[in-house]
Amino acid sequence: MPVNRSTPAPLPSRQRSAVTNGRKRFVVGSGNSAWARRQRDLEALYIDDLGGAAQLTAIKAGLVQTCATLRTELEQAEGRLSQGEAVDLEQYARVASHYRRLCESLGLERRKRDVVPTVEAYVARIAAEEKANAA
Repeated sequence: MPVNRSTPAPLPSRQRSAVTNGRKRFVVGSGNSAWARRQRDLEALYIDDLGGAAQLTAIKAGLVQTCATLRTELEQAEGRLSQGEAVDLEQYARVASHYRRLCESLGLERRKRDVVPTVEAYVARIAAEEKANAA
């Protein structure tokens, strides 16, 4: 039997969290650290790849944030490796695997855009323009 769901009335801002209201980036922690700035940058890039924030459900937005978090952690591990520091490669591989699966779930992949018209489309457009100019 289908559940009859209605849209709940929005709560006043004082009854919502600071994260929901946009006053804070995280429930606990600083939104101004280098880590947080990189995570926010990646999140914005991923949202753009998915067509913009207006195209995302709240659940997909959460998955995007998780993807950005995992990628930020992977980048930090890569930075430690570049400095010759020890990194748990098994943990790195697990995080990379989770990241890949989340990206696949979201459909994050760069799609080639066809911005060059075919010869036929170009010739048809020129012919239409000439016809319009002749009239």
